[in-house]
Amino acid sequence: MNLSIQAGRIRIYRVAVSAFFFIAGLTFASWASRIPDVKTALQLSDARLGAVLFALPAGLMTSLLFAGWLVSRFGSRKIMIAAALLYPAILVLLGFAATVWQLTFILFLFGLSSNLVNIAMNTQAVDVEAMYGRSVMASFHGLWSIAGFSGAAIGTLLVSAHVMPAVHFIIIFALAGLLVLVFYRFTLPADTRPAVAAPFFVKPDRYILVLGLIAFCSMLCEGAMADWSGVYFQNVVKSPREFMTFGYVAFTAAMATGRFIGDGLATKLGVKKVLQLSATFIATGLLMAILFPSLVAAVSGFLLVGLGVSSIVPLVYSLAGKSGSMSPGLALAAVSSVSFLGFLIGPPMIGFIADLAGLRLSFAVIALIGLCPAFLANSIKL
Repeated sequence: MNLSIQAGRIRIYRVAVSAFFFIAGLTFASWASRIPDVKTALQLSDARLGAVLFALPAGLMTSLLFAGWLVSRFGSRKIMIAAALLYPAILVLLGFAATVWQLTFILFLFGLSSNLVNIAMNTQAVDVEAMYGRSVMASFHGLWSIAGFSGAAIGTLLVSAHVMPAVHFIIIFALAGLLVLVFYRFTLPADTRPAVAAPFFVKPDRYILVLGLIAFCSMLCEGAMADWSGVYFQNVVKSPREFMTFGYVAFTAAMATGRFIGDGLATKLGVKKVLQLSATFIATGLLMAILFPSLVAAVSGFLLVGLGVSSIVPLVYSLAGKSGSMSPGLALAAVSSVSFLGFLIGPPMIGFIADLAGLRLSFAVIALIGLCPAFLANSIKL
């Protein structure tokens, strides 16, 4: 009976933490769905919009300097709850931005708060996974992906109904607030390693850096798919206009699906084998799209890339959170710092190589980078 009660309590923790992953994904996708409206309202050119949007990753990178310290010092629960309210609250402010400078500053805060949620909820997820004694991290990230689809769908519906971004974002804030109100009391009350007066900075050891590099390669491929898949279908595949998004749709659908089967595979095959298999999927999928640039082959290839990308970051976060050399918050912040650079570097790198040698060669370089986790995984200690 006691074991049954304990198992039920652990499931409640898992559901509650999953709700915070859903809040994070819903908030980000809601903003992304209204970027065209904000661009039109402020009369921004493509170049000006690109410069403004860079404020979001700038805020995210800035928060990496102290997010891990805050979680280690005050505990993941307090930071997660506060940030889960702050993040959609700043989303509301984005809806009321009336000038470019206001939008830029609020986007900086938006990126900063997003990473506070990210580090705190992943710290909670690491502890829940430890209670299960098997891999469950990928399923948390799968909820983030489902929330992304939900946010995009809600955004499409409200855009069609001509609802203003500010009203849209207030609705999302209210929904996020309701979810926090319902689930906050069921989150983990204390971290496995309790809050301490943690140092503001701890130099990552070799193991954490290797994990960061594995995630870096995955995030670089993910960023490339997000920004260049449509262009690839337009310029290389030469697909009809109505099919240009098929590659990215296949990629995101496969990534969401992969996150729900990744935990079972990691438990059955082992984390190292899944990382190696994932890297092979990324490289194989990209090579399919490069060597056979037809609609069917390219969509199939991008689907494989989505499956490959799906489990790498969740598994790496899980391993980082179990590091014996750093607290979970600091370890996750360190891995995030390295990995997010891949998301930033990938898209411009593709553009630079494409200008010099063509888009297919630039995707071949991405395929090689995507294969690197297969070799880096050999350095992982389990």
